[in-house]
Amino acid sequence: MKNRGCRTSQFLPNKKHERNLIKRSKPKKKENLGKKEKDKGKYSFVDGISCVDRIGEVSYVDRISELPDGILVSILSCLLLKEAAATSVLSRRWRDLRASTISLNFEDEKVLRDFMELKPNIQYRKRRSFVSLVDHVVQQHTGPMIERFRACFFLDRRFASSIDEWIEFAMKKRAQILELEFLAANAKDNYIFPYELLGLEKGSTRKDLHSGIPSLHSSGCSIGFKSLKVLNLRHVDVAGEVLEYFLLNCPVLERLSVVAARNLVDLRVVTPSIALKCLAIEQCPDLKTIEICNANIVSFTYSGVAIKLFLSNVPLLVDVSITELNIESNDFYDDIIISVELPFTQFSCYLSQLKFLKMDISEAVYNQDYAFPILANLHCLELVMERHYCSALRYLTSFMKASPYLQRLVLKMNIITSWLEEMGIEKTETEIVTVEKMETVAKCPHHYLKVVEIAGYRARTFAVKYVMLLIKNAVALEKLVIDPVRHRSRGPSMVKKEIDEEMKARNHATKHLKKIVPSSVDFVCL
Repeated sequence: MKNRGCRTSQFLPNKKHERNLIKRSKPKKKENLGKKEKDKGKYSFVDGISCVDRIGEVSYVDRISELPDGILVSILSCLLLKEAAATSVLSRRWRDLRASTISLNFEDEKVLRDFMELKPNIQYRKRRSFVSLVDHVVQQHTGPMIERFRACFFLDRRFASSIDEWIEFAMKKRAQILELEFLAANAKDNYIFPYELLGLEKGSTRKDLHSGIPSLHSSGCSIGFKSLKVLNLRHVDVAGEVLEYFLLNCPVLERLSVVAARNLVDLRVVTPSIALKCLAIEQCPDLKTIEICNANIVSFTYSGVAIKLFLSNVPLLVDVSITELNIESNDFYDDIIISVELPFTQFSCYLSQLKFLKMDISEAVYNQDYAFPILANLHCLELVMERHYCSALRYLTSFMKASPYLQRLVLKMNIITSWLEEMGIEKTETEIVTVEKMETVAKCPHHYLKVVEIAGYRARTFAVKYVMLLIKNAVALEKLVIDPVRHRSRGPSMVKKEIDEEMKARNHATKHLKKIVPSSVDFVCL
């Protein structure tokens, strides 16, 4: 975030003192300059006004600290925890206001990035330090409410007692956004969401949800749950019954995201009266079924093993992100294949209304006999690719033919290139595909595609040919964006290597790609 905190340039010179300096007369006292000390030209902190120095007879006043409390609290709420804590040195007023900030975001990106390379004893100390810090802030908070509570760190069930208190705190403060984004080396150690906080007992069934068990409206944290708009849970074990309980009892809950929940087996979203607009379920290994019926869902995201997905009467659904894995086991290893046909079958009744579609086809096996359904209203397509350029191009050609009115195409690549591909050849079991044959396969003029973005671009000869084919087919292209950054984290040990690769790709794109892009196309390299 730019221009965070209180910079020296934001302390404005007092105009009256400048005029006095010109007149070579002694400046008049002003109340907002603070209490004068024995030594001339020095002023101390007084009632929330930061230190005022006079250098060369020019005085400076902290105008930011003179702003109303509400504005200062808003400024603090935009900062990360460490940044907000640093403002306490400005004055007592900033320190007091920090205790009533409305957005609590507990995350340390540097520690998270390096965490897995630390020794176990140091890892535990880092965990303990993080928990103690959050505990302290929660206990010291004096504000009547908060908008957001977010905790992101490597935590598991060993810290359950503190995490339980954080949730209760967030609910009592009528939090609108609750995000528990934990990272765990072993999903078996996931933190378990406290049923008791909902007035539920472990093992409650769906029948219990509508029986005599207390609802959230009668629980101790009813006010907080009523205000909840966003709920994000990562590596938090939560059952389908609990999620449905939230949906039924949180009248303004619009966004629900669950990642890596081992206890989630099936989920039903079947009530038209609920406010839920966006649902995301990812990497839940034991999930079997999701049923969405008579709901006002606008956006749906699923990533994980292939499941039974039932959709009925979802007229507002326009945004879908889907990745389904077929896992075939044998005596030696699991063969993981991404299915492209299955999602199209599951969404068959709603494909014509989709405007945004994201699919991961990184491990998909191309089936040349499969006829892609027409996506008549699709405006934006995002594909995640991690196979060979030739394989990816075949899929891309099929998607473009199936999306006649596509306007924006985003390709996220982590594609492997072999020495054969560098020569323009990819050898498969059934054929050898040359560059010339690729041009024939990829011949698919598109008259509405205006923006193409390629993320994860690398300095490869074959990559240039790939981009040239895209430009040739997108006859209405207005903008080409090249982003060398690969958005999938590979851990701290890969950081330097990735940065070097990104620099090479950036230079390659600027020197070579830019030359072949028509002048009518806006070329952007990030």
